[in-house]
Parts: sequence; structure tokens; C-alpha cells
Amino acid sequence: MTVTQNHVKQQLAAGKLALGLGVLQSRKVDIAKIAKTCGYDWLFVDLEHSAMDLDTASQICVAALDVGVTPLVRVPGHEHFHAARILDNGAMGIVVPHVDTVEEARAAVDHVKFPPIGHRSMTGGLSQLGFASLPVAEQPKVMNEQTMVVIMLETPTAIENADAIAAVDGVDVMLIGTNDLAAEMGIPGQFDHARIEEAYDTALAAAKKHGKHVGLGGIYDEALVTKFVEKGVNFILGGADLGFLMSAASARSSFLRSLEDN
Repeated sequence: MTVTQNHVKQQLAAGKLALGLGVLQSRKVDIAKIAKTCGYDWLFVDLEHSAMDLDTASQICVAALDVGVTPLVRVPGHEHFHAARILDNGAMGIVVPHVDTVEEARAAVDHVKFPPIGHRSMTGGLSQLGFASLPVAEQPKVMNEQTMVVIMLETPTAIENADAIAAVDGVDVMLIGTNDLAAEMGIPGQFDHARIEEAYDTALAAAKKHGKHVGLGGIYDEALVTKFVEKGVNFILGGADLGFLMSAASARSSFLRSLEDN
């Protein structure tokens, strides 16, 4: 039996960037192979801001497992069942939005990790294991090693608590939702603001202290992304399917319309 390895964890452990593709509009499993061909390491299957149902998300996750792209799912809330159901059906990690406190971070780990790290309910028949059975004492250890907990920091309160959150056993990545953070700070869209840079510096210092990683979301300006990568950010949401489609389609229509003037 072959256990699906978490490619993102391997990338981060090797000191490389882990690049994610957001999935909001896609409803077919093809998106997994598209992401692989386009050079992405993980899928950001977004159940917070899309109308995607759990069954579709599960099918996309299972397809991603088979092409070596790590399926991570942003759940819509902090209730345990949001994490448990998709983890039992293909996800290799959960992205938990709007985490402000260490207590919320601990609860996230409880929902994602099996005992003794967390309190996820035991189950079998996991696609991450090829639906094969492992001894009951071995499966939790294997799955805990391969399953990620990504905590989203999206408010000034979350940034203030970054050190305590990074110290939580089981947290892998603190992903800064820069768009929401800027809005909460009263500086919407000002991603080059000094307060945003300070927030990243705070999170990076906490991550370095506790052996965790910092992620970047919501920033697509290449100069800003370069700056934060040089500071140590290594888990990057590169964009989403809708944005890529709109950008490429708009560029092509602009070119074609320009031919009308010739």
C-alpha cells in the first residue's frame, strides 16, 4: 500500500516555495491535472466563498491526490464537521478562516488531527490511503504526519496573537489573508502599507521561533510578492481559477478588438 505523501510538506521541508491555485469556479476534476501542468503544488478548494458542494469538493480532492497535487480545503466555519467530512473524503489539510485566538487555533488542530495530537473521530476507508486498511494504531500516526493545519490570520487581533498561535502543536502554516486584514485595519487594498509589512514581519518572527511557516494570500503584485518571499514567506496562494480566466480572456478580447481599428 502506498500512502499519499503531502507534496506541500515536502516542498516546505526542502526550503522551496509551495504554490497554490484557488478553486472557486471549477466544478470538474480536470482542475487538479491543470494545476499540476501549470506548476502548482496545492489546490486551495474554497468552500467559504464558493457555492461548491461537499461531494464536488471531495471528487476534486481525490483527483488531486492521484496527480501529486496536495488538496487543501478552506472550510466555511469553525465547527468540527466542516473539517471532518472533507478530511474523511480526500483533503490533505484544512485551511481555517478567521482565527483570532490561540483557543481557536487549538480547536482547529483538535478537529483536523487524530489523537494524541487532536480529537478527530477515527474512521477508515480513506482515499489518502488508497482505501486500504491500516492497523488501528498506525493509521492515526500516518495521517497526522501527512495532514496539514493552515490557520488564517485576517485581523489585527490575529496578528497580535501570532506568536501564541504559532506555538500550538499541530499548526503548520499561518496564512495571512491580506485582503481581509487590510480591510480590518481600515486600509483596504493598500497592500504596500507599512502596517501590512509589519504584520508579515510579526508572523514571520513567530513562525521562525516555533518552526512553522507563513503564507501569503490576496497579493498578486509581483514586486510585493517578491519582497515578502525574500522576507521568508514560502506558502503562496498564486491566484484563483476565476481570476486567471478573467485575466487571460480580457487580454485576448482586447487584442481582438484592437484589430477592428486596423
